[in-house]
Amino acid sequence: MSAEPRAAHISELEMRDVANHDRRWAQVRATFGISAFGVNVWTAERPDQIVINEHEEDGPRPHEELYFVAKGHAVFTINGDEVDAPAGTFVFVRDPAAKRKAVAKEAETTVLAAGGPRGHAFEVREWERGVQALRHWQTKDWESAIADLSDLHAEYPDDAMIIYNLACAESLAGRREDALGHLQQSVQLDGKFAEYAADDSDLDAIRDDPEFSAIAGQSDADSATT
Repeated sequence: MSAEPRAAHISELEMRDVANHDRRWAQVRATFGISAFGVNVWTAERPDQIVINEHEEDGPRPHEELYFVAKGHAVFTINGDEVDAPAGTFVFVRDPAAKRKAVAKEAETTVLAAGGPRGHAFEVREWERGVQALRHWQTKDWESAIADLSDLHAEYPDDAMIIYNLACAESLAGRREDALGHLQQSVQLDGKFAEYAADDSDLDAIRDDPEFSAIAGQSDADSATT
């Protein structure tokens, strides 16, 4: 691996978030091949939009996480407590089990998130495994997206995010039965994907199917992942 420094503007790295089309994210860790810690950047295009999804960082390798509001104005909610964070603010969440999210108060609010496990080597988290497949959303090459995500699904059969993105690609490619089947599987693994499906335009092609309504109504399904 080259030791030469590298530089890239955020605009060179950004792509649409598959599950939230009004949000962009910059693939910082994957672009630079960073293996010591996780780091990415999220941008909300409009006010009152979630810029950091609600989540925890616990699991087999719990993460501490540091956020930096590079542009705009965000309000974080951490275990129910609000933290006002205008541009230039650092927000540190030490407890991996703390539930956290951030909402943009201004258009183009941009938040950098960096984290890693205390006392352990960093490992790529599950949600980022399919990052390279998401580039096909920019070119609308759905068959290539399906091929890449199918390979990842075979490697990580219980990764709900990969399966959900596969369902989205299949819906966009007109593969209704495959899309419904994989959507059902993703929701069974993690109930939050029912909530995502409710207004994800990638799934519009299967939204009129009665099976879709049954799946998207399972937002209270037991979650098997963190």
